[in-house]
Amino acid sequence: MENVIIIGSGPAGLTAALYTARANLNPLVITGQELGGQIATTTEVENFPGFPEGLTGPQLTELMQKQAERFGARIEFDSITSVDLTRRPFRLVGNNAEYEAQSLIIATGASPRKLGVPGEKELTGRGVSYCATCDGFFFRGKELMVVGGGDSALQEGLFLTKFASKVQIVHRRDSLRAGPVLQERARKNEKMSFIWNTVITEVQGDKAVKSVRLKNVQTSEETIKLVDGVFVYVGHIPNTAIFKGQLEVDEEGYLTVDGKLHTNIPGVFAAGEAHDRWFRQAIVSAGYGCMAAMETEKYLASLE
Repeated sequence: MENVIIIGSGPAGLTAALYTARANLNPLVITGQELGGQIATTTEVENFPGFPEGLTGPQLTELMQKQAERFGARIEFDSITSVDLTRRPFRLVGNNAEYEAQSLIIATGASPRKLGVPGEKELTGRGVSYCATCDGFFFRGKELMVVGGGDSALQEGLFLTKFASKVQIVHRRDSLRAGPVLQERARKNEKMSFIWNTVITEVQGDKAVKSVRLKNVQTSEETIKLVDGVFVYVGHIPNTAIFKGQLEVDEEGYLTVDGKLHTNIPGVFAAGEAHDRWFRQAIVSAGYGCMAAMETEKYLASLE
């Protein structure tokens, strides 16, 4: 029987672990598929306060983990496959074990959205990727395409210029959503160019990516371009499927919470991109982790 279980180990989950640990709640963190979540696949984190020189996602994850463990948080490498929130204590089933908890903080985050075009699934891991940090090294001297127009697309695209001979940003609009500093850096990079008002309609190749079919969304003109790799950054889907039918979600699957991160079930709280569809920043998720932890502490005190 656990006082509190935290599902997820990104900035939200590890901050919640730090705060509940300092409250002597002896929290158990269940990591999910990857310790650190999305930020563990991020190359440069330059906007997390307290690190003026910047650091990598894995470095930030390691520091946050050590800090939480220092105060007694425990880390369990497992993924939860189902939950029963209709009973007390709450019951969680993982790949490795079953768990019971008086309270729950859901910090399951979000996963990259797929393009959903022919060839994407078949060539994932063979030229199609969602993680420049993981796979950029394999594309030395190659020509790459990055799909998207937000911060992630430009950050990862700039990282890929360290390896690739050419990086083309494909965006369905004629302007970027990314921040001004990133946009300026991208435009100044000689290896980077832009293909506007365009979407990929097919990824082509046999054993590896060879080319893509492009469609101009204004003229409907289609072209085929040779390319060695496609990196996709077109948004995210919240990792909340196992809670549907028990917790309230919005039309896109994000958990519905009140101003203090309470879900519709007392004792169950949410933190980070499982409910935050707007900000998607590590520092914001960390703040939500703190809030959820403080509310969890109050909830457990009320039970006593």
